[in-house]
Parts: sequence; C-alpha cells; structure tokens
Amino acid sequence: IGQPAIVHAAVLNPVNIQTFPVDKQIRLDIRVQDETGAMYDVEVQTEQHREFVNRMLYYWAESYSSQLQRHDGYSALQPVRSIIITEFPIFPKLKDLHTVFELRSRENPAVTMSGHLQIHFLRLGNMLKNQRRGLNQLCPGLQCWMNFLALGARLEENEMKRLLKESPHVQKAYEEYKMFSATPGMREMARERKRFIRDWRLSLAEARVEGEEIGEARGKVEGKIETARSALRKGIAVADIIDITGLSREAIEELQ
Repeated sequence: IGQPAIVHAAVLNPVNIQTFPVDKQIRLDIRVQDETGAMYDVEVQTEQHREFVNRMLYYWAESYSSQLQRHDGYSALQPVRSIIITEFPIFPKLKDLHTVFELRSRENPAVTMSGHLQIHFLRLGNMLKNQRRGLNQLCPGLQCWMNFLALGARLEENEMKRLLKESPHVQKAYEEYKMFSATPGMREMARERKRFIRDWRLSLAEARVEGEEIGEARGKVEGKIETARSALRKGIAVADIIDITGLSREAIEELQ
C-alpha cells in the first residue's frame, strides 16, 4: 500500500525438486521491477557462510552495473534494492527484525549520497527466538509475509489463516504451500532434506573437531622439534634430548 506497483517478477533460480533433498544451500532468488523502473532482488537464504555479506554486495553491484548498455549514460541507472531473508543472524548487535543499510554521511546521517543502494535484512531467526517480538513495528503486509515464512510449517491452518487475514496475496501463497506439501512424495522429500541437513551439519562439526585435534597434535610435535634443535645447538646429549622431548633418536639425528 502506497508503494509503486510491481510490473515484472522472475524467479532466477527455481528449486529443482529432484536435487532439493541433497542441496545444503537451497535459496530462492527473485528479481522484481516496479513501475518506476526500480529493481528489487529478493533472496531467501537458509545456510550461512563466511563470505555471505561480500556476496550480497557483489550481487547488488552486479545488478546495478548490468543495467547499462553500451551507449547508455549514467542517467539510465535505476535504484536496486536487495531484500535478504535469512534464518540465521548476520549482525548480532542488531536486534530488529528489519534492518536497512544505505549510503549516508557518517557525520550527518540525514544526508544521503544516493537512494540507489538499499540492502534490507529480514531475520526469521530473530522472530522465532523472541516469540515474534517487534513484529508490530513492520507494516501489515510485511508482518503477514514474515508470519508465513517463519511459521507456515509450524502452526495449525486456522491459526495461520488468522495471522494472514490482512493480506489476500500471502493467504494465496499459504494455500499454494499447503497444496504443494500435502502430497506423500513431497512430505518424504522434506523429511529426507531434514535428515541430509542434520547429517551434513554433524559431519561439518566432526571435521572441525578433527581438524582442531590434528592442528593441536602438529603444534605439539613442532614444539618438541624446536626444543630439540635448541638443545642440539647448546650441545646437550642426544640421550638427554630424547628424555626431554620424547622424540626418537632417528628424528633427533635428522636435525643435526
């Protein structure tokens, strides 16, 4: 309400149902354009990685720069607004459900360099963790979308319909979701994906612990080797160095 009408929308990476259970980083990426020419890149991301913020900036820059054709002037550029919906926290110090980043003066935030860059972060995880606290700070339409995305698979149908009564569009999306997820095949694929994600996270945690153990063990060995080298330089007998470090005679003799 009160916003420019959407004239075009496209799903850039539709989910392949056949690979859905075994793709650990499923994401939905939608490109939208309104009647003023402004573009919106809407992305739903379920798994975090270290370069996430850099990737978001790169995608925004790519979308912005790709507007210009060979003979276009810079006046042809239109605003690009990224809307990122995640289940994980990106900026732990920011507790609001909705955070917007823009180009503003550090000394005087009221002065905007350009309205062409906006990156919105919506955190479903914060909403669930805090029992939907802060949801009333959002506009009614956005409240409905957040309720649908965060709670659509958790609440009973009557409760969801009550939460979505303000938005027929979101109600329609919920009905489509219910039909999509009602078939036995889709329910089994959803269960299979949950098992895959759980096993993948367990394997990742085990690999991290194993790597830490290997690093710790290597660190101990390297420390012993440096101790042996220092002892050799001071003329300490090999037998005594064996007692001090626990290294074999062969390993110490290789250092001489």
